[in-house]
Amino acid sequence: MVLRQSVRRHMLTLMLAAALVALTAFAPAQAAELTAEERDYLAGHGPFDFCVDPDWPPYEVIDASGAHHGIAADLLRLAAARSGVTLNLVPTRDWDESIKASQQERCQVLSFLNQSPKRDSWLIFTAPVFIDRNVIVTREEHPYIDDLGAVTNGSVALPKGTSIEERLRKDFPNLSVIITESEADAFALVSSRKASMTIRSMIVAVDTIKRDGWFNLKISGQIPGYENQLRIGIIKSHAMLRDILDKGVRDITLAERAEIANKHVAIKVSAWVDYRLIAQIVAVFSIMVLTSTFWVFKLRKLNRQLKAASLTDSLTALPNRASLNERMAKEADRFRRYNRPFAVVLLDLDHFKRVNDELGHLTGDTVLVKFATLALQVARTQDLVGRWGGEEFLILCSETTAEQAQVMTERLCRSVRECDFGLGRRQTISAGIAAMRAGETIDVLLHRADLALYAAKNNGRDQVVTADHC
Repeated sequence: MVLRQSVRRHMLTLMLAAALVALTAFAPAQAAELTAEERDYLAGHGPFDFCVDPDWPPYEVIDASGAHHGIAADLLRLAAARSGVTLNLVPTRDWDESIKASQQERCQVLSFLNQSPKRDSWLIFTAPVFIDRNVIVTREEHPYIDDLGAVTNGSVALPKGTSIEERLRKDFPNLSVIITESEADAFALVSSRKASMTIRSMIVAVDTIKRDGWFNLKISGQIPGYENQLRIGIIKSHAMLRDILDKGVRDITLAERAEIANKHVAIKVSAWVDYRLIAQIVAVFSIMVLTSTFWVFKLRKLNRQLKAASLTDSLTALPNRASLNERMAKEADRFRRYNRPFAVVLLDLDHFKRVNDELGHLTGDTVLVKFATLALQVARTQDLVGRWGGEEFLILCSETTAEQAQVMTERLCRSVRECDFGLGRRQTISAGIAAMRAGETIDVLLHRADLALYAAKNNGRDQVVTADHC
């Protein structure tokens, strides 16, 4: 696991570096040369109010003190300084509010956005300040997507207010679009299998996966022609302001753009690029990759085998306690970050010691394996069934409340009662359920589930008890 995450981090770092090298160059750095009319316009107007996306790292954020940070913030300040424009930040709750403020002319400038037919209705735009391609982000097990139009039964999660939405609905009617409140929510839906994919900027996607630890996600392709040409938008009633800011934008050099982006994504990129040297490095690297591919595949196979052995119960082939603990830690982190609910179900086979004592351990093992198979059949897609130890099992229920977990567990209890385990008598189970609470640890959560299981057994077995009710 550690090796895979380390490799993933390095791959994401390389992707970010590639994205930064792809910046567009303009004229050499110098103060923009304004006409007399433009200078008179600035003297009689301003400062100009501008709105931003307050939660779009690493491009731009508004921090707790009200300060504007990020790649967009630095580039906008530089363009304004070069063109002599004074700007005043108008804080908003989200991007949707910024769009509305611009439409109502409460702010004359929008900081960092794609041009689109819908936005052309009230905005005019500068030349691109920053160029970054869009990529498809899926779960790790999803195959590479080379044709988005061929995807069937696919869904894509997008934050509200993005320009890509209107174009995506038109170009790919085969996809259902799910609108989320934030960038983080879009990634969370993909991670929890509630959406097939999200389509985001390369730099945003890679930075978010690295920063928030979404290591079950990967970049699975890109869409030809879907390139982010991020510009400054100005309301139409201030056309001369657009012309002035456009001069400031065009005076920002490739080196300056790379330096600003590098500051926020922490990647070293040369201000000057020797493309012949890059070609030589790529050629040498390609030879190294070809000659080492065999050993890489052998190492990956061995790593998978070692990981599977360390995280799998040898009898039932279910995830073992170590694997369950690892997954619970991730769920607890998601709960703390995004308030995503989850519950645990502790299960115990009733009177199992009697099975071993009277019929032998081989029969007991057969019962455990049969129960494991039955639990997998009854559990839902988002549930993780594992062996906790001995005759105890644990089901980790992602995106689930205690009440929802109880419905699934009651169904499992009925299935066990109706199943013939070859014992000459009915086998039953007892279960205790606990849902994660704010401020508690995994140990406390498991302790509450264990108390609920004890109550179920103490009350006569063959029943489900929720921690809140025991």
